[in-house]
Amino acid sequence: MMSSLRQWISLSMTVPQLPCSGSHHRDGDSLEKDIPELPRILHPGVDYQYDAPGFMELSEEFSWGPGACPCVQGIQGPSLIPVDVEQKITLLGKNFHLYQDLRWNYECALILEGRTVVMDAYVEEDEANPSLCYITCQLHQYSYLAPQLEFSAMVFVQRKQHLRVDSAVDLYVTLYNCSMGHSDCSRCRTADSKYNCVWCGGEQPSCVFQGSCTEEIADTCPAPLIYSVYPLSGPVEGGTRLTITGSNLGQKHQDIAETVTVAGIPCAVDAQEYEISSSIVCFTGASWAERSGYVAVEVPGGGHGVSVHMFTYQNPTLKSISPSQGPKAGGTCLTLLGSKLLTGRPSEISILIGDLPCHILSEMQENQIQCQTSPSNVSVELPVTIKYGQRERRLEGFLFRYTLDPNITFAEPAKSFLSGGRVIRVHGHNLDVVQSPKIRITVSPSERRRRGLRRWRRIMPETKCPQNMLCSIQQFEEPCLINSSYLILCKTPAINLLLRIVQIKMEFILDNLSFDFNSLHPTPFTYEVNPILKPLNAEDPAKPYRHKPGSVISVEGENLDLAISKEEVVAMIGEGVCVVKTLTRNHLYCEPPSEQPAPRHRTTREGTDSLPEFTVQMGNLNLLLGRVQYDTESQLTFPLEAQIGLGVGASFVALIVLFIVFIYRRKSKQALRDYKKVQIQLENLETSVRDRCKKEFTDLMTEMMDLTSDLVGTGIPFLDYRSYAERIFFPGHRESPLQRGLDVPDCRRQTVEQGLVQLSNLLNSKLFLTKFIHTLETQRTFSPRDRAYVASLLTVSLHGKLEYFTDILKTLLNDLVEQYVAKNPKLMLRRTETVVEKLLTNWMSICLYAFVRDSVGEPLYMLFRGIKHQVDKGPVDWVTGKAKYTLNDNRLLREDVEYRTLTLNALTQTEAIVGEAEDSQCVSVKVLDCDTITQVKEKILDQIYKGMPYCHRPDPDSLDLEWRSGLAGHLILSDEDVTSVIQGTWKRLNTLQHYKVPDGATVALVPRLTKHIPRENQDYIPGEKTPMLEDADEGGIKLWHLVKPTEEPDLPKHRRGSLRDRERAKAIPEIYLTRLLSMKGTLQKFVDDLFQVILSTSRPVPLAVKYFFDLLDDQAIHHGILDPETIHIWKTNSLPLRFWINIIKNPQFVFDVQTSDNVDAVLLVIAQTFMDSCTIADHKLGRDSPINKLLYARDIPRYKQMVERYYADIRQTISASDQEMNSALAELSRSYTGELNSMVALHELYKYINKYYDQIITALEEDPTAQKMQLGYRLQQIAAAVENKVTDL
Repeated sequence: MMSSLRQWISLSMTVPQLPCSGSHHRDGDSLEKDIPELPRILHPGVDYQYDAPGFMELSEEFSWGPGACPCVQGIQGPSLIPVDVEQKITLLGKNFHLYQDLRWNYECALILEGRTVVMDAYVEEDEANPSLCYITCQLHQYSYLAPQLEFSAMVFVQRKQHLRVDSAVDLYVTLYNCSMGHSDCSRCRTADSKYNCVWCGGEQPSCVFQGSCTEEIADTCPAPLIYSVYPLSGPVEGGTRLTITGSNLGQKHQDIAETVTVAGIPCAVDAQEYEISSSIVCFTGASWAERSGYVAVEVPGGGHGVSVHMFTYQNPTLKSISPSQGPKAGGTCLTLLGSKLLTGRPSEISILIGDLPCHILSEMQENQIQCQTSPSNVSVELPVTIKYGQRERRLEGFLFRYTLDPNITFAEPAKSFLSGGRVIRVHGHNLDVVQSPKIRITVSPSERRRRGLRRWRRIMPETKCPQNMLCSIQQFEEPCLINSSYLILCKTPAINLLLRIVQIKMEFILDNLSFDFNSLHPTPFTYEVNPILKPLNAEDPAKPYRHKPGSVISVEGENLDLAISKEEVVAMIGEGVCVVKTLTRNHLYCEPPSEQPAPRHRTTREGTDSLPEFTVQMGNLNLLLGRVQYDTESQLTFPLEAQIGLGVGASFVALIVLFIVFIYRRKSKQALRDYKKVQIQLENLETSVRDRCKKEFTDLMTEMMDLTSDLVGTGIPFLDYRSYAERIFFPGHRESPLQRGLDVPDCRRQTVEQGLVQLSNLLNSKLFLTKFIHTLETQRTFSPRDRAYVASLLTVSLHGKLEYFTDILKTLLNDLVEQYVAKNPKLMLRRTETVVEKLLTNWMSICLYAFVRDSVGEPLYMLFRGIKHQVDKGPVDWVTGKAKYTLNDNRLLREDVEYRTLTLNALTQTEAIVGEAEDSQCVSVKVLDCDTITQVKEKILDQIYKGMPYCHRPDPDSLDLEWRSGLAGHLILSDEDVTSVIQGTWKRLNTLQHYKVPDGATVALVPRLTKHIPRENQDYIPGEKTPMLEDADEGGIKLWHLVKPTEEPDLPKHRRGSLRDRERAKAIPEIYLTRLLSMKGTLQKFVDDLFQVILSTSRPVPLAVKYFFDLLDDQAIHHGILDPETIHIWKTNSLPLRFWINIIKNPQFVFDVQTSDNVDAVLLVIAQTFMDSCTIADHKLGRDSPINKLLYARDIPRYKQMVERYYADIRQTISASDQEMNSALAELSRSYTGELNSMVALHELYKYINKYYDQIITALEEDPTAQKMQLGYRLQQIAAAVENKVTDL
């Protein structure tokens, strides 16, 4: 047994390597490939799987586990080894006596910079502890190339042929090189004493290990050497941070703390920044006078070092700045002039304007520095200071003035050729404070193009941009010219891109401010293709064009007037100007000089080169169209007799011709004069409309900017969901039915409520609900108004179960589609002929409420406020309701009313106590002197409560307008009083002009002492501010305001009466068409913004829209309808017609605002325009076309493209599943639970059940499924509970 054990131990020792306790290596670690194939010794008599009995009971003791394996435990002695010196390394080993084959040799290995250094080693056992031994690595010189002071090298022991012995932990020795980091004597002497480094003299002194120095060891170091000094100048006050670099600059801070001088003046050394021997940082002392000198450093032992370069104390002086003012937005490039400005460290030079930094732009010079101003909060004059560290120089006698920021109010024109060069006139205020105005064009790929590229790249990766395609954003800039404080002239940059696949954005860069052109002009800026001009001599361009004096030159071409006017075209013949008279799309006509001009570039050569060239400049395009040769008649020599005879004959013929020509010319001149008169009138009309649109748009944008800033604080006055739903579900009702309580006696209330709960449960039966709806629709007395009312009551009743409500809607819609497919499918959903149409309107209103609030609300509110602002700017007749500014010709005031704008100072009392001035607030309000007193009160309230919900405003009828003049002059103004002017049966309403209220007058709104109608009894439906015609019959007195109703001509219908009446009727609106055009142009941007938000797919399309459009597509496929026009009509009738038109016409459905008939009339035109844009059929315009269609004739095609793209994009998006829709509907039901009074809705619904009770019961009894479900029986129970009706129960 003992021999078997020994054999097992012996065999175990032949294993190449066993892991040791705590080992970081495993078998054959990194040297496994070098281990030779060792013999495997197996004794045939030993069972290696079975231990004999009594094996563990042997008297010999053994150690088991990893701790019993042979391994290297650590390094014996110091592990710090100098390079280039022969050194031994001693390691401590353990359990080496277990190796039976003692003939194997041992080696030490060092891994040094990726290579292995191998040394012989011998092993000595510890006499006291045989399990321990000492492995001594033989003498060896080590070295490494890394530029560092210390280098760690791993050491291990290996046997025989690289058979590695395990180590308890990774063992490292540290090699070090004294010369690294100790390049001079001072650094060497200050090295850590553990390295034992010395400065070894000789021809090439260096820092080495003391044992390797063969020359004399230096006891003292050489004198300091100064390599560089930075900076070489500083202010005379001192304080300049000076950096001195060199060698032997002391061995510690104390060596040089008091011995550094600059031009003979001590320099205070910064101990924190001092680097031994190599770098000194000190702060110069004050010289108080300009001087120069060397930098000196002295170290102990008498070493003295002096710099090569001189340091100069100098006194920088700031003399002037340019410019002396700039906008408070900052960005002005300021130039500071002076002497010796580049003093000290450039990094420590800073410029301040007051306390605001001015950022240095470029490399500084001795006599000038440029910087860019920072923004300032206020307009103020501030001193300019330049700081050198903590020292400063202030500019005396000059201040930099921050002015008000420049503001651009309008820019024109809105087109340019691709070649650029067209002058854009930029109007505004304070434009002359801008230093470097620029125009910037940003060209980016269109949205459709980007989507196409992304799809194409997914199929095939694109390595480069396709030819003639724009794949990244590009910018083009051109400087602008400041003409005055009100005008800047900018030339458009040239771009070379395809227009149909890019988006153009123009900006005006005014230093730190940027203005978008699209916010300054009604139409977006566009680039047009370059014009093409044909040579004058089209047949042979090389030959000169022969011009007959007195005639005009005609040039043919293409796209000539797309983006330029005739006044901007410059045509030249040599040095003479050819005045452009007419410019059309394909022709240019110019009037040349009477005599042939000299060529612009004179030449000594004769022939065609000496003729003047004809050039046309259109922006940056300068086109040479050939040379021009004037025809001249040469003098012929005739005999005198022949000349006399020829003259007499010619005179006779000329008399006859002159007589004929005289008559013809007289008629022609008269016609020409008439034509010119008409042309001048048309041009003046066009100019006046354009100028008016510009002015009105500028004023409106200013007002809207003020409104936008107000909305930041107050927000848009949205209605809560309950009010929103009630106004849409029950339009036209003076009071929402849901606001009333249950009209039942208290003794029966509980029973009735139980019956209504049973009715709610019965409505959950799809069969009952569809039978109920279809039965009502077959009744003759069930009017369209009843259909809409019942649909809204059902919507409220099922509002908590919108998934079920949607299922009912889909079922009824399917029945409706089958009904119309059999007749005319294009007429479906056009009118509210069944309950399902109103159900669809309500469903859309519920699902799109969040979209209206988050996206559509802001542009719709801005449009509403813009319309109200424009309407109020002009006279509005309080009696007839007609206004000067409108889009609706039926509401147009066709009289030129003289009026004047007044600015009143309105006082309001916060506590409603008259006479307490300390509680009063004063606001400026713009009114018209032709406004009635009620109109003035409404405008004052609009100004005071702008941005606030209408329900929070006091009623105008509850307040009186008091005119205050002086301390005691108080006069109550009213629409009618004893001072009203009465002429016969006509009484005129009082106005500010009637009371002679001056501009700047002070008025106050004070509580009215008489009773007035409370607001809650008024209605919120459109038209609540109706004209006061109903009050005109009191005592035979009729009221009028601006125009008497009988004097306002009522236009006859165009299709009635004689031709003369029709012509006269048509002429009247055309005279005032400019007012409609002006209003249309002013509101164009707000209309475009609203339509863009509604019809945009750039943001996620509401889930309900996608879901319902997919439903219509599925219905079309199911019924075999392939006509895209029919599907387009269905979608238009379901979304724009049923929802968006309703919202646009009635902003009071969304906002808590007050509308008027004038605003409603304008919104009606805009809503009709939106509806026309959603139709496919093109409306042919004629003389009998409605005015609103003529106004938007050029815009509707663009809107049609937006609608078609909107429908197409929705169809291409991922379909909305029923699960997604139901999840969204369930969330809506939870969000608005309890908002609506469903109990009252059920009671109102039961009234229709009671009215048609017998018919409903009959329909339920005739249906077998309804009989099985006992629907009729359940309805009878409900009737018994709600009305105590006697039934068959």
